Amino acid sequence: MSQTTHRAESKAVDQSLYLALDLGWTQWHLAFTTEAGQKPRLRTVQARDLSALQEEIRRAKERFDLPVQARVTSCFEAGRDGFWLHRYLLSIGVESRVVDSSSIEVNRRRRQAKTDRLDVIKLVGLLRQHEAKEKRVWSVVRVPSVAAEDFRQLGRELELLKKERTEHSNRIRALLAAQGVDLGSGASALRRSFDLLRLWDGSELPPVLRARLEREQQRLEFVDVQIRELEQQRKEQVKAPLCRAEEQVGKLLQLRAVGIKSAWLFVSEFFSWRQLRNRRQVGSLAGLAPTPYNSGKDLHHEQGISKAGNPRIRAMAIEISWGWLRWQPDSELSQWFWSRFGKAGGRSRKVGIVALARKLLVALWRYLETGVVPAGAQLKPA
Repeated sequence: MSQTTHRAESKAVDQSLYLALDLGWTQWHLAFTTEAGQKPRLRTVQARDLSALQEEIRRAKERFDLPVQARVTSCFEAGRDGFWLHRYLLSIGVESRVVDSSSIEVNRRRRQAKTDRLDVIKLVGLLRQHEAKEKRVWSVVRVPSVAAEDFRQLGRELELLKKERTEHSNRIRALLAAQGVDLGSGASALRRSFDLLRLWDGSELPPVLRARLEREQQRLEFVDVQIRELEQQRKEQVKAPLCRAEEQVGKLLQLRAVGIKSAWLFVSEFFSWRQLRNRRQVGSLAGLAPTPYNSGKDLHHEQGISKAGNPRIRAMAIEISWGWLRWQPDSELSQWFWSRFGKAGGRSRKVGIVALARKLLVALWRYLETGVVPAGAQLKPA
């Protein structure tokens, strides 16, 4: 068979166009290819110029002599731009892969060249390998639906507002501490009038400092109002659920040791849309999977957990694990912890609570999927 005939048959078998995008704020770099080892076609368009993107796809099909209806597969790294581009590409008939950038292997040399052009060339090559069914090329991000992504906003806004509240209160205390003034403890102390505060010599607060403190106090009160409104909205949504995610929050709240904050976080960030299939995926996506180091007879040790998953879930799972030991002492998970780490020291207990957090996440996932209460766990009174 001649070389020309072989190329014609290959083109007839796989008439696909592969597109990689490197997304910047002002420009998007595109790389097109159709087969392995082929020099990519590189183009640059203005960021978010969707008509220019479609035009470049059309020109690439002409350049590689592909039919108009040829399959187009694209990829880009997950980041600031979120998932709207993924949804747009699907709407115009382009298959899309959103890639976890931390899963892409990099050169281990001390220094290596890095430009947007080199990144997009590497990305389109990895896309070609992934579509050829090669294993361990990268990890593809599961894209949430519009409703699932919107459901996360309330919890994340509350988390941000509470951080802002802490910043305002700490700033007020720090400004007064610099003048030798102790405001006192408790949230009520932050709302007291500054008229009664006196410096070391009995004089009033300086006027500019006092004006700044009053503005900080106003911002603190405004954040407090927003926090109370969002917390009330969250309670009302759980009382009258309108979607599966809100029903799952209510189901988790039936368990002792689980509050509305942790239940909302677990569901919105993890259980409602991830489509987990087994306990290994649960531990891995939470960043609680072990990372052994085993290279030869004398090189074998544990490096701790991977921490490659959702940090919000991981932190909350560890926090809830301590509460689980207190409020669910008769559960099998608590009994396992005390039998294994009850007599251990401080560091071993920290290791044990991380192991308990992983087991607890798996148990909560099974509880939501099957309705089976974790062994020995108690439900709250109706």
